[in-house]
Amino acid sequence: MTTKNYSVPSISCGHCVNTIQMEVGEMAGVESVTANAETKMVEIVFDAPATEDAIKSLMTEINFPVAA
Repeated sequence: MTTKNYSVPSISCGHCVNTIQMEVGEMAGVESVTANAETKMVEIVFDAPATEDAIKSLMTEINFPVAA
């Protein structure tokens, strides 16, 4: 398993948190997603077939791009 923490500046509320956790959590290979509106951070635990690039791409698709 791989654990990655991402800064996501566009998280502003509980609805944002729920959307990220629901959408990314449905990706094959994603074990867990923990988003925090206060810190604007997202922790994702994943394994194959999920990849870091695929996760970042999905985050952009759902309007929560990961900060560079």
